[in-house]
Amino acid sequence: MKLYYSPGACSQAPHILLHEIGLSHDAAQVDLKSHTLEDGSSYYQVNPKGSVPALELDNGEVLTENAIILQYLGDRTSSDVLPPLGDFRRYRVLEMVNFITTELHKRFGFLFNPDATDEMKQLVVRDLGKKLDYIEERLGADPFLFGEELTLPDVYLFVITGWAEKFVGLDRWPSLSAFRQRMLQRPSVRHVLRFEGLLQEEPAG
Repeated sequence: MKLYYSPGACSQAPHILLHEIGLSHDAAQVDLKSHTLEDGSSYYQVNPKGSVPALELDNGEVLTENAIILQYLGDRTSSDVLPPLGDFRRYRVLEMVNFITTELHKRFGFLFNPDATDEMKQLVVRDLGKKLDYIEERLGADPFLFGEELTLPDVYLFVITGWAEKFVGLDRWPSLSAFRQRMLQRPSVRHVLRFEGLLQEEPAG
């Protein structure tokens, strides 16, 4: 399979998950300004929506939308990142993935938009803070959103914490800040950040 991604975009979540669960894949970088691939071809030929991520399967089918790609990958592994059908925990995990998609991810879209006014951004930040308050309380002292084991929404939340750190800072949310630091120590996360050219390496002693 092939993942189409852009560095630092929400496609980072399935990129990390692919390495976390050990699924073999290729990765193709997308220039989201020109909507072209590295060979100059149009990304619209892969995904007419023009957004990342897109996951091209071995049979030629292409899946889009982060929440669906994460669920598809979760169903491809026997790990606990997504509980199996019949286990009610599965719906709680997917509920959180969809909360992150609709209540967190979409709000950041306004902050990335160069045409958004300062007044609009201030309103978004205020509303976003309330959503992050909920996640902060949900996390508490646990290492991950559902306790001791990493699940699908954790890789998505890691991306969100990166955006939050950039736009509003994480000082107000110590549990989220600690979560981000824990995630930064995971080999899958470090590999993807390095691959995407975003890893801040410690200077050599």
